[in-house]
Amino acid sequence: MWFDPTCPWAWMTSRWLGEVAEVRGFDVDWRVMSLAVLNEGRDLPAEYMEKMPRSMRLTRLVIAARETAGQDKVKPLYDALGTRLHPGRESDLDVVIPAALEEAGLPAELAVETDQYDDLLRASHQEAIDLVGDEVGTPVISVDGTAFFGPVVSPAPTGDDALKLFDGIVAAASVESFFELKRSRTRGPQF
Repeated sequence: MWFDPTCPWAWMTSRWLGEVAEVRGFDVDWRVMSLAVLNEGRDLPAEYMEKMPRSMRLTRLVIAARETAGQDKVKPLYDALGTRLHPGRESDLDVVIPAALEEAGLPAELAVETDQYDDLLRASHQEAIDLVGDEVGTPVISVDGTAFFGPVVSPAPTGDDALKLFDGIVAAASVESFFELKRSRTRGPQF
């Protein structure tokens, strides 16, 4: 799954996918894509573009954690960030980041933003785009080599509903000619 930590929709999807993975006994490869990178050069409303520095700061943080501490630290860091940002509704990244780093067992020095890993961040982002196309956002999931934008869920399904949704996505991924299915969202994220 590719995610941007700032995206509440990716957060909801991660909760669903994490539950399914636990029940079904598989591992998820948690990867970063960046809404800031995705939207470079696009003519979008100013209030949306004002959020892009947050996206870049947090995706840089996750990539730095992956590169310095290993892939197994990505999900704990994402969990710690997302819990504070989304259901916790904390908006001050100078509060969120140090607390999340501590919770994930990562060094405080990672809070210093750097472009040192930007090539790797862009490569991770490009992996998702290469699989699914650039007319999407985050999250992106790949099932058996077929990638989709989404699923966009609210609230995150649990129990039997979580498994039914996953089975449907696996079935859709098995049909080579299937591309998209969409309906308008009628509610915002329900954490």
